Amino acid sequence: MDKPSVNTLGRHLQKLRQQRDISLSQLAQAAGIAKSNLSRIEQGNGNPTLDTIWRLAIHLKVPFSTLIAPISGPIGEDDIEVRLIDHGTDNPAVDVYWMSCAPHALRQAEGHSPGARESVTVISGQLDIGTLDNIKTLRAGETHIFDADKPHVYRAGEGWATIMMTIVYASDGDAS
Repeated sequence: MDKPSVNTLGRHLQKLRQQRDISLSQLAQAAGIAKSNLSRIEQGNGNPTLDTIWRLAIHLKVPFSTLIAPISGPIGEDDIEVRLIDHGTDNPAVDVYWMSCAPHALRQAEGHSPGARESVTVISGQLDIGTLDNIKTLRAGETHIFDADKPHVYRAGEGWATIMMTIVYASDGDAS
């Protein structure tokens, strides 16, 4: 992420944390990161990974999109970039992302909030996607829908893979 995006993320993260009356120490411990790293992120001096941002969103009990909504550009690492396309505010919340994966890129994602479902459509390339017990190989034009509240994997094939990802969160009161 570029410096302006990290600054924006940090300020927004701090605001969300304070609105929920969660201390820096509490959130760092819950998300499994060092308090000093969380402090640096909030100050706009870190470079958090996608996994760190996801864990922070989960422990703040907000959709990933709520945390990254103020960022206009893509976020990610060298081999995977994610861009928020739309952030739904209805009930259930629905978020849409564009994701690009370098050849042989592997992302092992933690489960999202309880009751979340994910739909992945490959736009170009090839991608292995799904929960650890139900991985499907998709090519351009193919879609896989799975329970995203379980750990899942994204693995690109020989070339670049571009996907459209939709996450539908459980309706308020539906998650168990």
